Amino acid sequence: MTTAAATSTLLILGHPGLAASRINRRLLDGWDLGAHVTVHDLYQAYPQLAIDAATEQARLVAHDEIVLQFPLHWYSVPGFVKLWIDTVFDRGWAYGTGRRVLGDKGFGVVVTVGSPEAAYAPEGINRFCMAELLRPLEATAHRVSMRWHEPHIVFNCKLLEEDALDLEARRYRRRLTLGG
Repeated sequence: MTTAAATSTLLILGHPGLAASRINRRLLDGWDLGAHVTVHDLYQAYPQLAIDAATEQARLVAHDEIVLQFPLHWYSVPGFVKLWIDTVFDRGWAYGTGRRVLGDKGFGVVVTVGSPEAAYAPEGINRFCMAELLRPLEATAHRVSMRWHEPHIVFNCKLLEEDALDLEARRYRRRLTLGG
């Protein structure tokens, strides 16, 4: 997700119940991500769910890479995260005639999912693969001229054992701090 050690990354947490989340908290807990990674918890920043678009836009401009971390909610981002996108990626600022404020910044997503990967296949219970379900976010990145990164998906969160969770956290940390 990052391309160089000097690249600044904004990690936007979009979990409505982060304090009770075993997986999303663990992906970041205890790691020294370094000065180039800024963690921004949307629900903590906006407990009344009133988004300050100008502040958020300035935050995006100040970073090279944007990572959005969230649990999958009904095949999409949580509702407040969708509101954040709608509010911040405003026409006339993020896109529109001649607008490329976010142009050439990277955009990646980290998604936690309760079901196993096999459930997200044409023959699975959810019928669609994660790449298809995440297509609206990829389209958003394209619309605002951002580079889309391969998503980091943690499947089977409900049953993930501690050693597997540790491995996922290490994998995620490497992506945030070293790229790839």
